[in-house]
Amino acid sequence: MATRPELILASASPRRLALLNQIGIEPEHLVPAHIDETPEKNELPRKLAQRLADQKALAAQHKARAAGIADNALVLAGDTVVAVGRRILPKAETMEEASDCLRLLSGRNHRVFTALSMLTPSGAMRRRLVETRLRFKRLSNKEIESYLASAEWRDKAGGYAIQGIAGAFVVKLSGSYSAVVGLPLNETVGLLAGEGYPVHFNWLNQSTLTAV
Repeated sequence: MATRPELILASASPRRLALLNQIGIEPEHLVPAHIDETPEKNELPRKLAQRLADQKALAAQHKARAAGIADNALVLAGDTVVAVGRRILPKAETMEEASDCLRLLSGRNHRVFTALSMLTPSGAMRRRLVETRLRFKRLSNKEIESYLASAEWRDKAGGYAIQGIAGAFVVKLSGSYSAVVGLPLNETVGLLAGEGYPVHFNWLNQSTLTAV
């Protein structure tokens, strides 16, 4: 019987790990991949998300193999890009960047592209790309200033984290909530199950809670 593959998560994001844990998956290894995430000239948001996810998977596989832990492993990477039209919003590193993002998103629609890339032990690359459409309420200056003071925006695509305070800004969402957080769970399960990873094993061992 073939040995089941291990799972390497090519990320240091606690959000992505928490999402995997939510569906009963605990990666055997965490191998963060640090790459240059600068968009190429005229690069479209969906192309950027997929290219960065691909590069993260490749970088993590190289790093893991150098450590001797990737011989029979699936390497899962993801990247999230927030865009208004063709304009790609940054992962906010400064308060000024976050403020610019929030003022641009205020009262209007935007899209979140989340790409998954998974490298198999044979070197094949499996991909999924999820597009989610959102609309923010019109934000007051007080709301923007208060959110900036929370520092929740730091290093978040588009300058906000939907799973936190900024969830109160969303008036409409069409697509995958988990993808906006950082990992589309339906697509993740499909990729892993398709390569023989036992995604359902822990589900069978969950305690059943009976409502009283």
